[in-house]
Amino acid sequence: MVKLRAARPGEAGELGALVLRSKAYWGYDAEFLASCAPELRIRDAEVAERRIVVAEDAREGRVLGLASLEGGPPVARLGLLFVEPEAIGRGVGRRLYRDALRRAAGLGFRRLLIDSDPHAAGFYRAMGALGPPRPGSAGAEEEPPAGLVRFEAVPAPLAAWARAWTGGGRAVHVGNVGEFNAQFGDASLDPGQRAARHYACLAAFYSPSPGALVLPGAVPPEWIRRVGRLLEWEGVEVYDGLAQGGSGLPAGGGLSDAVRARPALAGRLGGAGLPLVPWGLTAGFARLSGRPWRPRELRYESKSAAHGLFARILAGGGHPRILLPGQWPAPTRRAAARQLAARAGAGESTVLKSEHGVGGSGTTVVSPERFRAAGGARAVLRTLPRGPLLVEEYVAGPADPREPRDLTYDGFVDGAGRVHEVGGAVMDVAGGGYRGATVGPGVVPAWARMPLLAFGEAVGRELSAAGYRGWFDVDFVADGSGRLAPTETNLRLTGPSIAFMVAARLDALRGAGHFVRIADRVELGARLPDAALDELCEVLERGCAELGAVFLPAIPTAAFDPAPWLGVLVAAHSGEALDAAEALVRAEALAVGAAFSGGQRAEVPSRWPASSKSKGEGGFRVT
Repeated sequence: MVKLRAARPGEAGELGALVLRSKAYWGYDAEFLASCAPELRIRDAEVAERRIVVAEDAREGRVLGLASLEGGPPVARLGLLFVEPEAIGRGVGRRLYRDALRRAAGLGFRRLLIDSDPHAAGFYRAMGALGPPRPGSAGAEEEPPAGLVRFEAVPAPLAAWARAWTGGGRAVHVGNVGEFNAQFGDASLDPGQRAARHYACLAAFYSPSPGALVLPGAVPPEWIRRVGRLLEWEGVEVYDGLAQGGSGLPAGGGLSDAVRARPALAGRLGGAGLPLVPWGLTAGFARLSGRPWRPRELRYESKSAAHGLFARILAGGGHPRILLPGQWPAPTRRAAARQLAARAGAGESTVLKSEHGVGGSGTTVVSPERFRAAGGARAVLRTLPRGPLLVEEYVAGPADPREPRDLTYDGFVDGAGRVHEVGGAVMDVAGGGYRGATVGPGVVPAWARMPLLAFGEAVGRELSAAGYRGWFDVDFVADGSGRLAPTETNLRLTGPSIAFMVAARLDALRGAGHFVRIADRVELGARLPDAALDELCEVLERGCAELGAVFLPAIPTAAFDPAPWLGVLVAAHSGEALDAAEALVRAEALAVGAAFSGGQRAEVPSRWPASSKSKGEGGFRVT
């Protein structure tokens, strides 16, 4: 194990010798090293001034590497980062670099400049450093010393909202997606959506730094190890297979009650001193966490109740760029048919909604053309899920297809009732169904940013006043004249919230400014053996890294379904790299699926769905 500490003046000579040994590792001759020696020398009086930190073996106390953080705000320089030759490749350099970036953020530096030996350029790219500096940025006006490669990073502490979400530390993530959906009993939710067993995998990302994951189904161990390595988590305990079965819900309750039925596990999780974070609030989670259960907190999960809330906010004025589409309840199918026929006859498109659809389930857009092609209102309604419907005015989108159509605001209400803004995102929606979302600098167009944030905060204040505590989002559609129409609230975590969590983690690890995209369904085309899935993820990780992007498998378990798919996250410091990474992921996934399909889907058993740790008393640890 390696620990970091401040360097001591008395060891300056020893540290200077380490620097020269590390430089010599790359095969430089004695003459070149002698010419570098004056520049690389460390003097006793400089140790504190240059903010030198050393990495040492925790058991032997032997120094394995060092890094310096030099200069004054706003620009810092990574003057030195050297590792003993025998320790290269053991993660020492990574620890030192991450520490330097963290210290720079804490000291208020806005740029970290790095002049790298060419042999170390690949290391800094892998750490997320960018090069060369952007035109006009600090350091761009000067050339790096001869023979060196200039990189830069933007130090960033963990986002303020992320610190407020879990107190800035680790949390226990409870993947109770199915438990949350099932409590509404909406007829529009098919059994898979009620259980949402695959989406429970998103529990890995309920906060930037998990301490434990609690999952209803079994997950591949290699998946957690890979994600943990890429996001540099330590000591994450995983308890999976706790609520196996077709519905994902054990008799008499959901995942939360399955944990409570294992007193040792419940005690371990509750006694860890970490906050428990669910996908959404339920009676079972209240019992598990000791939180008061107030069912009316969730009343605005209903689409009609949310519509009424939006109307009340807009009645107070102050949101001129927000428009509210008309919405009318249809207590019977016959009433829905009449309203739909009247609107189609007037040449108007209509949105049909259920009260508690998830991810577009229960939401259908019916144009006059579709109405006629289907043979009338009753024919359309026969294709929809059973249950009450809402008839809503359709808002036509921007004429330019490059303009975002579907946007969302994310925020949360803390235990004291304070509303915290997380930000805005652009969603990928097709045919009324959610397919993913993108977050990052400038993703929300400038004309929409302030109206979206202001209205989202207003909704948060109303939710707080109504007693709600937890994460929420507000979804919008953009019209063709620069206005936003709110369509629903979600009183739970969502796909965009997962992207925000990953962006916060990567910004703190690798420097600010990450774009993150979550893609719900990347089609595979064939069921994969679990070894093939591991190999695909390895290929995608390497390929994305070559593009300057990060690949994270988000939902691996669906790769073994009869109609297989993979949920993924990709991240990069530019929109171009993000798009290229997504294109690579989709192309490689289809190619692997084609290789395994052979004209039919293979029935491939997995080695991991049942294990001793599925009993819930054990777990495995990411280190």
